[in-house]
Amino acid sequence: MTMRLETTRQRGVLFAALFAFLAVVALVVSGCSGSASEGSSAAETSAPSETAGAFPLTVASDDGRTLTLDKKPERIVSLSASSTESLYAIGAGDAVVAADKYSTYPEEAPNDENLSARATNAEALLTYNPDLVVVSWNAEELIGGLDAVGVPVLVMLPPTTVDGAYEQIERLGQATGHAEEATGVTSDMRQQIEKTVAASNHKGEGKSYFHEVTIDYYTVSNDTFLGDVYSLLGLSSIAPEDASGYPQLTEEAIIAANPDYIFLVDHTSEKLTPQQVADRPGWSAITAVQEGRIIPLDEDLASRWGPRLPQLVEQIAENL
Repeated sequence: MTMRLETTRQRGVLFAALFAFLAVVALVVSGCSGSASEGSSAAETSAPSETAGAFPLTVASDDGRTLTLDKKPERIVSLSASSTESLYAIGAGDAVVAADKYSTYPEEAPNDENLSARATNAEALLTYNPDLVVVSWNAEELIGGLDAVGVPVLVMLPPTTVDGAYEQIERLGQATGHAEEATGVTSDMRQQIEKTVAASNHKGEGKSYFHEVTIDYYTVSNDTFLGDVYSLLGLSSIAPEDASGYPQLTEEAIIAANPDYIFLVDHTSEKLTPQQVADRPGWSAITAVQEGRIIPLDEDLASRWGPRLPQLVEQIAENL
């Protein structure tokens, strides 16, 4: 299909493309053909094969390839905001020599305005002399160019589950020689999320939500990464049960579904306020509007699947 994951409408489109793996629009964060299925990670196809810290090692790439890394990477280029956050969280930040322009967290990340995921070619990346490149889409052309000069490219497609996000962080740890630290990060994430879920006291159980990805009513279905995040708190998307990915709904369908909560991730990029949403024709009949449950979420947190995921879960939970 992250859980700055850009304060323009283009950011909104890129976000949806990233999580929906271009199955929806081309917007709200970074975008996501190999033998691995679209939107799935190696966590859902195969597990890393080597133990912590041992080089050379092999690591699974989400496009179906298996990379062999002869030594610990010392010059990493990340074209994925989620991976950039994860690399710093696991202690591999010192090896990151460049990151795409959406990698705005942490502050010290060397994000380059000239690096923009799909718009970046092999020649541009080679100026950084990388020994590992991490991307979040099936970058066949880029992989071909870098493979010709011996630079490995690790594809980390947007996961479809929370467990998939944990696995990606741990796989980055393995690939960078920080496996132990990565396991510590995911353990802390799990504990924080479990604590938040327990504290929510089942307030979201049986409740429905409309997650507004873009102003033209693209949303998330239950079988997406964000759908899995919401399900931790008992919430269910109003998207049709047979919908997958990031379907576009109509106003009539949203009103008829009558969600208990409306979560906005386009409020910054669209300069949209909860009141403007409440004032949409016919929306006054929606329970979420009547009860003041139109909730803006941090657009970055809601579009990345890295170590700050517990903050997103907490933000959702505290508004239930």
